[in-house]
Amino acid sequence: MPIPMSRRIIHLDMDAFYASVEILDNPALRGQPVVVGGNANRGVVCAASYEARKFGVHSALPILTARKLCPHGVFLPVRMGRYQEISSRIMDIFQRFTPLVEPLSLDEAFLDVTASQSLMGSAEDIARQIRVLVRETLGLTVSAGVGGSKLVAKIASDLNKPDGLTIVPAGQEEIFLAPLPIGRLWGVGRTTRDALALIGVTTIGDLRRMPQSILIAKFGKGGLMMHESARGIDHRPVEPRQEAKSIGHEETFAEDLRDTKRIEQELLALCLKVGKRARNHGLGGRTVTIKVKYRDFVQVTRSLTLPEPVADDKSIYQTGRTLLGKTEIGIRPIRLLGISLANLTGAGTGCGQLSLFGENRSRAKGSRLYEAIDAISDRYGSGSIVPATLVEKKEAEQESDKKKS
Repeated sequence: MPIPMSRRIIHLDMDAFYASVEILDNPALRGQPVVVGGNANRGVVCAASYEARKFGVHSALPILTARKLCPHGVFLPVRMGRYQEISSRIMDIFQRFTPLVEPLSLDEAFLDVTASQSLMGSAEDIARQIRVLVRETLGLTVSAGVGGSKLVAKIASDLNKPDGLTIVPAGQEEIFLAPLPIGRLWGVGRTTRDALALIGVTTIGDLRRMPQSILIAKFGKGGLMMHESARGIDHRPVEPRQEAKSIGHEETFAEDLRDTKRIEQELLALCLKVGKRARNHGLGGRTVTIKVKYRDFVQVTRSLTLPEPVADDKSIYQTGRTLLGKTEIGIRPIRLLGISLANLTGAGTGCGQLSLFGENRSRAKGSRLYEAIDAISDRYGSGSIVPATLVEKKEAEQESDKKKS
């Protein structure tokens, strides 16, 4: 079935999302260079405020490099639970205007509003309404691009950040794209840019004017796709959110770990996060997988598929601990540890779980226990109820920090 040429797509992209949420929660940070990143000096930048970007700090930059570029920056740890909470509220706002919402990540999404225009106004009007709602409801800004395809809408939203709105009228796609550098097109990386420059192509307009035969001879099918992209042609539909295939969490450590007890404590902390996320979504998983990356960056995974889906912390941890025994922990230092649930099913809180107080207790009691724990965590924070072994871990870390200082 052909895609109608009159369709209208909006691409919405939150501005410096993680950093903006941190500033929202702590207004004293406003105007400061805020950097959200991984564990201590071992991770990478996940988000940087626009003040930090002036120093050359950007996503995926090593934290150590970011500290050198921006020594007076405010460096904060990732609070994924908080970002997910805000993201859910953002997506709820998007859903008010169309069911055709395709999230690309926590902070950006495509919306097909073609059918919504008869009730809610033009695509431009809808984009404006969404931006106002996000600002008034959440106190955050979002940049938007409106076009006839995903490709054009995405490029448009990137051109006027932060807090921008760019409209590409129907039929004006080629005119809009022509002066832009070819690097704006998806799939055109440094190697392709260099190759195109050798044949005199530096802008999207240059690419559109280049004969297809030359592009196909040089780049194969990729050449044809690039030529179509240069004309704004992109037939991909907006695909609503699909069910998650897995739920997981991982941690890169500030120092390589060798002590088995400490590694098991870290695994338990990860299991608490994975279990809560699974229960929040009413899901359980039959396949538990751990990921271990050693000091030399060699990475291994170990998996086990259970007879029934699980969603409780203890069952996930017991399985993960069994899988740890199939790795070289305690022998080879590790720099990263992760655990995930797959083969997900809508199983609810009590699915296949073991009670904290023994297997002879009913699943119903176990379910109510986790409901209570999750409710307290939601209200008072994720650290309000933790196993005793994690209290020991925190105390040991604090003692270690004192000695270092």
